[in-house]
Amino acid sequence: MGQRLPWLGSAVMPAPLDNPRWVGWSETMGQRLGLEQNDASLSLLSGSASPLPWPSFAQVYSGHQFGGYTPRLGDGRGLHLGERNGLELFLKGSGPTPYSRGGDGRAVLRSAIREFLASEALHHLGIATTRALAVIGSETPVWRETQETGAITVRVSPSHLRFGHFEYFLYTRQEEKLEALIEDTIQHHFPEVNGEGDPKLAWLRAVVARTAETVADWQAFGFCHGVLNSDNMSILGETFDYGPFAFMNTFNPGYVCNHSDHEGRYAFDQQPGIGLWNLNRLAVTLTPWHDDEGLKAALSDYEPVLIARYLSRMGARLGIEEATAADLPLIGGLLNLMAAAGVDYSNTLRTFAQLDPGSKDTPLHPLLGQQEGFEQWWAQYQARVGNPGTLSHWQAERARANPALILRTHLAQQAIEAAEQGDNGPLARLHRALCRPYDPEPQYDDLRGDAPSWSQQITLSCSS
Repeated sequence: MGQRLPWLGSAVMPAPLDNPRWVGWSETMGQRLGLEQNDASLSLLSGSASPLPWPSFAQVYSGHQFGGYTPRLGDGRGLHLGERNGLELFLKGSGPTPYSRGGDGRAVLRSAIREFLASEALHHLGIATTRALAVIGSETPVWRETQETGAITVRVSPSHLRFGHFEYFLYTRQEEKLEALIEDTIQHHFPEVNGEGDPKLAWLRAVVARTAETVADWQAFGFCHGVLNSDNMSILGETFDYGPFAFMNTFNPGYVCNHSDHEGRYAFDQQPGIGLWNLNRLAVTLTPWHDDEGLKAALSDYEPVLIARYLSRMGARLGIEEATAADLPLIGGLLNLMAAAGVDYSNTLRTFAQLDPGSKDTPLHPLLGQQEGFEQWWAQYQARVGNPGTLSHWQAERARANPALILRTHLAQQAIEAAEQGDNGPLARLHRALCRPYDPEPQYDDLRGDAPSWSQQITLSCSS
């Protein structure tokens, strides 16, 4: 991107880490990129290689953060290392840039590991996300609340463009550059809209649809992003810029995973509305070419796409064939029962893989059977599902829709603590397990249980 649109930021060289070392590695991403886990790759990805094979570049953008506009942000602790096999490499934690705003430009090992694991976990669940190639640790001292060590997450995506890129060029009144950025985005990432009568509006509709589908997937799988600022929204609809994310343990629709989010702006049940709010911010960047009526029409696609995707996901999880809006009360009724019972979200839904809809005694009954209204809900559910046919086939389909293993906060924390002591084994093991979340091997059974009580003491903030 920096070569095509040099005014999108600044050429920046990475600041090498002290004594870099491998901490995490995705073999599948390495193969896709044609990179191996060797000394040459370590030198390149830690910022030590000279000269670099590709120009490194930090981008400028702005964004709405917790509802307020921040006029200038940018890649403050990372840079683009170039493109390989159609994918951009981004070094998150590679040192200061012109957009660091006085910061050190570093990431710490715990946050680098969390992003690596989250990227891989969501990808293998089938949720749109940036990917991660590697985590690189070091002996570089970094000060946060205490002294920690610097690290780099090597992030991978076809594009790192955010809603905030477009906001920046609108609000700095650089309309020609804004239009050039939109046209470049369409050409390289949305070529299918070029044949439309109005490519810009068709592009907005495409972004609306992709975003709606991703947010619906978050809601279906109990994922809470934590910081849905407009500068953390990917133009590709990918889950982007992991910070204080968390998968819910006990189901709580108002769950807030970010300790810094005192007002609960980015609570789990607020994510669908916030997704649309951010899309409205993006739509504003098209006002030089479109009136409100056209933009509102494009944005009106959001809700039906989100609901259709959510119904598809939850219908598959519960065994509701061809779920429609008429099934939303049935799905919502189950969620209300789960919230009242205080049961684990993911593991409760996984029981549908052992469920017999024709039975009066199922794995669901001990979990929810004591809740008022359960028997009425169960009767409605049985009537809706009907005869599932071959039970083993029906249960196998539920197993393919309900993960047996998710990335729980305490599992990530255990891997982090081991890696901080120089032991990367737990991280590698957890990563392998997350690559097969729907059908984990028996040796990973210890990773599948409900979260232990001590995990409630883990706090997550924007520095996580």
